[in-house]
Amino acid sequence: MSKKRLGIGFIGGGFISRFHIRSLIGVRDVDVIGVLSRTKKSAEETASLSREIGVGDAKVFESIMEMVADPDIDALWICSPNFTRLEVMEEIVAAIESGRGGLVGVTCEKPLGRNVAEARKMLQLVQKVELLDGYLENQVFAPAVTRGKEIIWARGASISGRPYLARAAEEHSGPHRLWFWDGELQGGGVLNDMMCHSVEEARFMLTPPGADRSVLTPVSVQAYANCLKWQREKYAKILSENSGGKTDYLKRPAEDFARSLIEYRTDDGETLVVETTTSWSFVGAGLRLSMELLGPEYSLSINTLDTGLKVFFSRNVVGSAGEDLVEKQNAETGLMPVISNEEDEYGYTAENRHMVQSFLAGKRPEENFSDGVNVTELLMTAYMSVEEGRTISFPPPDLENFIPAVARGEWNPRKS
Repeated sequence: MSKKRLGIGFIGGGFISRFHIRSLIGVRDVDVIGVLSRTKKSAEETASLSREIGVGDAKVFESIMEMVADPDIDALWICSPNFTRLEVMEEIVAAIESGRGGLVGVTCEKPLGRNVAEARKMLQLVQKVELLDGYLENQVFAPAVTRGKEIIWARGASISGRPYLARAAEEHSGPHRLWFWDGELQGGGVLNDMMCHSVEEARFMLTPPGADRSVLTPVSVQAYANCLKWQREKYAKILSENSGGKTDYLKRPAEDFARSLIEYRTDDGETLVVETTTSWSFVGAGLRLSMELLGPEYSLSINTLDTGLKVFFSRNVVGSAGEDLVEKQNAETGLMPVISNEEDEYGYTAENRHMVQSFLAGKRPEENFSDGVNVTELLMTAYMSVEEGRTISFPPPDLENFIPAVARGEWNPRKS
């Protein structure tokens, strides 16, 4: 690019777009030019946030065609709901092929697709119009993760041997938006929504610095899933009331707990193991991300709720509910951890810095749509394992066309 600053537009005006926009305070050479959302109110609020914090004089756009045609927009960040992403990508490609405008690149939030067919189509479309592509997997860029990997490989692995076991978990009490709870719209339940983070974070940690992820070959996937909390009558009633009766977890639940064990083989024949746990049924201070890496003579551990800042409020301090201390906050009294800058802690700032710098340099980001396809392949194999109750050799037959039972509305652990 001849330009020294990247102009970007956000497709989607909700929670995750606002997380990205707040993170841009720590990113140089980027301006938010505009926001497009399914509702004008959401777009206006998100564009206003950009202006208020000084990361771009963002305006509201009416269509993807209009965004692509704007000469000030060089790249688009796809942050719309899962069930819209393929359609959004198709519209971007159609706008470029119409000759109305052009882009340097596009990024997409996780997961890249609700199934392997969708994820692969996303990759094919971005390659069709020769765009640079970035897969927005923030946890790979979290400072504790990147610095921890650097130290472990430099001091531990170089002396005693590479790490052989990675454990990763993401847990909270449930999603913000109603569509997340719908297996068809979201593509599954907590396994699809959050295990994508844990699988890729663990794969990143086990890959030698500077090496391509292809040095790790998946051998098998074993997984388990259930609906432990939200299919109980009391909690299913809450979901039903919140959705005006549309969400029925007694008849059509999605999993709120899942785990997986993935076995990899290295290029020199070593066996590596990844254990992941993910939950919408965790009740604690708020969102908890944890990571462990084990090797022959060393270990690493990360827990985002082990913060350096904690506050205590007695029962006499009564205020309104909010998320001002930690994402997915569950209480306002007692001893509470505080994450002072969630955008930094969770990796959004470093992630967006990498994407912006890559696009300005004309280089494909290190975390890209190919990684998004790989993650989706592993998640769908995990769903196969859940449904068949056995370990699945990777890659399984017909993975490309597989759609989980939960996404088809045909999964109910209390009836099986």
